Amino acid sequence: MPENSAYQIRKFQLPPNISGTTVRLMVLGVALFLFIFSSAFTVDPEEVGVILRFGKYTRTVNPGLHFKLPFGIETVDKVPVERQLKQEFGFRTVTTTGIETQYLKRPYQEESLMLTGDLNAADVEWIVQYRVKDPYKYLYRVRSPDKTFRDITEAVMREIIGDRSVVEVLTFGRQEIADAVTVKLQDICDQYETGIRVEQVALQDVNPPDPVKPAFNEVNEAQQEREKLINQARSEYNRVIPKAKGEAAQKIEEAEGYALERINEAQGDAAKFHAIFTAYMKAEEVTRQRIYLETMSKILPKVGRKLITDQEISGILPLFQLNGEETK
Repeated sequence: MPENSAYQIRKFQLPPNISGTTVRLMVLGVALFLFIFSSAFTVDPEEVGVILRFGKYTRTVNPGLHFKLPFGIETVDKVPVERQLKQEFGFRTVTTTGIETQYLKRPYQEESLMLTGDLNAADVEWIVQYRVKDPYKYLYRVRSPDKTFRDITEAVMREIIGDRSVVEVLTFGRQEIADAVTVKLQDICDQYETGIRVEQVALQDVNPPDPVKPAFNEVNEAQQEREKLINQARSEYNRVIPKAKGEAAQKIEEAEGYALERINEAQGDAAKFHAIFTAYMKAEEVTRQRIYLETMSKILPKVGRKLITDQEISGILPLFQLNGEETK
């Protein structure tokens, strides 16, 4: 038995060409390698490194090669602060090829179905784009920041949709809804100290739920038909009423012009009569004779053949060849 023990001891002895110094150098090399391997790290250009010492925050380092205390004394968490992050609601992007992007929707309808303010249902799909603006808050102020951010986003969207009618959600109010969600979401993120900056909220697709789509389409068609008839009535109104108003205004202006003309003529006649009466009062005989002569000068040219004789002369009528014409 002792001979076997001696044999085992001789078996595990170092080879004669490897000395104790060589072994120590190898051990030192391994220790140095482990030291460098556990202390050196690289931060990518779009990231920052958050360093903890025994679990306590110490510093944040920028992109590049850095060193930390080895053997788990200091640890580093990398956060992509320059990368734009995205969360999808109501659908998921499955594959992206060079030709077409494919989406998966059906398993996620529970998060997209919402109730509007007028108690109608809407299927809302949207995207939120954001960045990490404070790595420390993002990592250590909120547990599961991405999930928390997702829950906040869905709650805010449901609140905003619940204050709008289904017509606003489906048509003209989409941009207003997205802006309102962006503002309120950022306020809540700042209040919770998530370290997230919301950059954009975009409504991708808003439709009525599949079971009510036929009824909704019928209502929509009826509303469009109503708008069409209203527009036609307004067009006819705009064609007829202004024309009638113009004709009425023209008639009124003509009547006012005629009244003014008659008034002016009457005033002129009255002024003329007054002037003649004033002249007549100054020289009655001369004025009477002048009026007679002026009147006859106006009347006689309108009469046909005229024979003027002295009333005291008689017996001259056969001398005139009247040819059956009336003698005056």
